[in-house]
Amino acid sequence: MSEEPGSEPKSILGFLRQQRDELKLKVHLAGKEAQAEWERLEGRWHEIEERAEPLTGAVKEAAGEAGDQARKVTGAAIDVAAKELKSGYEKLRKLLD
Repeated sequence: MSEEPGSEPKSILGFLRQQRDELKLKVHLAGKEAQAEWERLEGRWHEIEERAEPLTGAVKEAAGEAGDQARKVTGAAIDVAAKELKSGYEKLRKLLD
């Protein structure tokens, strides 16, 4: 398994993208339970990815105290979603190993 991600949204997304790519290949060869879990996680991945891209761009443009607060809120939201995905990927990896 890969290293743990940093705390920056791009680092978290990069880590999750790598985990996703590794599991995608294994799921292709797996049973129905693993494939069902993959489909659930894929839906969540696309939802997070769609929301994270505009948020990280908007946060970069924000200035001063409001920008700091926006970074904290955005980072926290991405962190919660990333933890959910990471947990799901770990569960799926156990099904596949």
